[in-house]
Formats: sequence, C-alpha cells, structure tokens
Amino acid sequence: MDTAAAPLYKGFRFPLEVIAHAVWLYHRFRLSLRDVEELLFERGIQVSYEAVRLWCERFGPAYAARLHRRQHRPGDQWHLDEVFIKVNGRMRYLWRAVDQDGTVLDILVTNTRDTAAARRFFRKLLKGTETLPRVIVTDRLRSYGAAHRDVMPSVEHRSSKYLNNRAENSHIITRERERAMKGFRSVGSAQRFLASFSRISPHFRPRRHLMSASDYRTEMTNRHTVWHQITGTTLLATTA
Repeated sequence: MDTAAAPLYKGFRFPLEVIAHAVWLYHRFRLSLRDVEELLFERGIQVSYEAVRLWCERFGPAYAARLHRRQHRPGDQWHLDEVFIKVNGRMRYLWRAVDQDGTVLDILVTNTRDTAAARRFFRKLLKGTETLPRVIVTDRLRSYGAAHRDVMPSVEHRSSKYLNNRAENSHIITRERERAMKGFRSVGSAQRFLASFSRISPHFRPRRHLMSASDYRTEMTNRHTVWHQITGTTLLATTA
C-alpha cells in the first residue's frame, strides 16, 4: 500500500484495491450499487451493495479531490449551463461549468434558478479554480447577467443559445447516470455524488474522436496510472 494513502483506508477490512475498484466501477459505468456487488461477487469478493455505497460516499470525494489537484490549469473560456434534475420527485437545478476543452470545472445543485443561485455558483467556481477566465459563455438566462455584474464584472460575457453546446453536451453523461440511479434522494446527496462523478467519470473519457487508436491507448494507460497513484494502488498497477 502507498504509505501516503494508508490513513485514508484505516479501519476498513477490505483491501484498498477492492475499494478503489468498486468506486471506479460505480463512477465510470452506468451501474447500480447492486450491479457493482454482483461484479465483485463474480471475482470472488463477497460484499454488500450497502458497503459499496458507503465506500463511494467516503472515498469518491477524496479521489475526486486528488484528481482535481492534478488537473491542468483551466482554459480561459468557460461555458456555463444549468439543467433541471429530479430530487426526491421535485425539480432542482444542476449548474455546470466547463472550459473550452470540455474539462469540468465545477458543479452545483440548487433549489432555485435565480440570481442568488447563479451568484453562489460563480463564487464557488472562482474559489475552486482560483483564477479568472477571459470570457464566459452562457445561455440567455438573465440570472447569469446579474451574477456576472456582481461577481466577475471584468470578464467578457457572451450570451447566446447557439454558443453553449460545449456545456450542454457535458450534461449528457449526467443524464445517463441519473437514469441508472433512478434519481436522487436529497439535494445534499445529489451534490456529493455529482461533484465526485464530474471529476472521476471525465477522467476516463478522453476525446476519443480526436485521437488515433494508438494515441487513445497511450492516453488511457496514462490516466489509469494516475488513478492508481491517487488511490494508492500504484503497486498493483505496476505488478499486474
């Protein structure tokens, strides 16, 4: 075990390789907790789906934070968009920001879609990235304009429903995951899961259509190496 990762797993009886693999399965593929339980059982590992849920809640944010620290400096053009999601049967809103390369910068789940929510998202975004963009691109929701004037008035703001495909496309994998999970139970649980999911899932989704087969394999090898490093399973990755 990586000595730097040892404290993270203290008190857990399953090996860190099993825990990290379960978290990877749940965040990378459209699987339910019971699906992950069954896949582990096929490997001879008997663990309940409830244990998998606890692992994802405990380790997902930690892994996501470590991936975030390794993320390259974001681009200077940010695309922001919001979509509704169902939380316990009620409509809530998921705000998302990506840069021009499609890298997810941050997400926020809120009860409303007003100026206060947009302002909160802008501030969270700036705090997480610790930088200002050259330009932000949004749809025509007026809340963006008001929040922009309050939080980052020096940044150019472009508003058009035709310019924001980059952010809108980034919602697709979230929609797929939401259907597999059959919705969320609370705003807090949605925020915690989607914050981790938005870091972990894109890490394993390079822009395949822009790469040759050999370049894609090299890129995926590098990304799995990073995953083994941040989860503390480096030894397993180098000896497998």
